[in-house]
Parts: sequence; C-alpha cells; structure tokens
Amino acid sequence: MDAPGLADVIRYVDPDPAAPTAVLTFDDGPNPPDTLTLLDVLAREQVRAVFCLVGVQVEAHPDVVRRIAADGHVLANHSWRHDDLQEWSPEAVRADLQRTLDAIHAVVPDAPVPFFRAPFGHWGRTVPVAAELGMAPLEWQLAVGDWEPPGVDELVRRLGGVEAGGVILLHDGGGDRSQTVEAVARVIPRLRADGWGFTVPGA
Repeated sequence: MDAPGLADVIRYVDPDPAAPTAVLTFDDGPNPPDTLTLLDVLAREQVRAVFCLVGVQVEAHPDVVRRIAADGHVLANHSWRHDDLQEWSPEAVRADLQRTLDAIHAVVPDAPVPFFRAPFGHWGRTVPVAAELGMAPLEWQLAVGDWEPPGVDELVRRLGGVEAGGVILLHDGGGDRSQTVEAVARVIPRLRADGWGFTVPGA
C-alpha cells in the first residue's frame, strides 16, 4: 500500500447534492467562554462537530475538553502550540503530535482522536506521521476567514459558500470568537431550512 499523501486529505464527505450535508470543524481551542457557548448552541441544535485541539489549550482547559467529548463531538489533533510544521522533520512532527495526543488522553483517556489538522494547512511531512499515529488528515472545503472577525453578517454570508459534503473551517480559539459562535447559531437553522444536514467524517 502506498504511503498516505496529500491526495488523502479530507475536504469533503458524502457529496450528495440531493441531500447535502456540511461538516462543522473548529480550530485552536478549547477556549472558554466561546467554546462553552458554542457547545450550548450545538447541543440545542443537535449537531455534532469536529474540534481540532491545540495541546497547550487542552492542558489549560481540561474541563472543556471533557465536555466536548461528553457531548459526542469528534476530537482532532491540531499540534501542540499551533506551530507551522511545514519544514519539520518526521521525528519532530511525531514528537509534537504524540505530545498533543498524550495531553488529550490524559484528560479523556478513552476518546478516539481520528484526525489531524495541520496548522495553517501546511502539511509538509505530517501526513504519513499522523497516519502512523492513527490519524487521517483533515483539511477543509471552505475557510470563512473568521480568524480576523469581519462581523457576524459577513461570516453568515461567507458560510453560504459551503458545497455539498464540504468541510467548513471555523475557530473557537485563538482570540475572541463570539462572532463565530453567533454566526453558527444563525447558519445552522438556515441551512436546515434549505434541506441541509450536518455530519462528521466517518459518521
């Protein structure tokens, strides 16, 4: 079998235009209070999402990680400090990803971590290393640019660019993400009214 590469990066799931689905993913957390407010929204709407966790944030906010897992969301490894891993050696990548996995499993020992997302989308040598650690590479179809908050109305407009089966990149960490949370709360019922569903990879 060939070693996994960029062709294996997940950007879509089940792209069925007749019954379109979207995948919500959230990077750089956990980050209270925004992650907690977001979890309330997702629980109310009964939507599962993927949370791409940064190791230092996991150590800082273990109770939030426990709630993410308890609420049935999917966990992903997003590196230890959100460093750009593009030029890192496989050995350095492995140490970073393993450290992050260890931090996650120290908090939620039985929670699977089936995905890895490269910081900045710079995959470098990370894909085969992540595969050796049991994680598939998760990228995105739509990045709405919420890392520089443009206003809730603009985020809602950008979220309209999701394609059937598309993985959406959003952030619950890395700063004040209250605009993202409000945009998600508005978009979920709008998409549902238009016939969309929500899923996670492998569901």
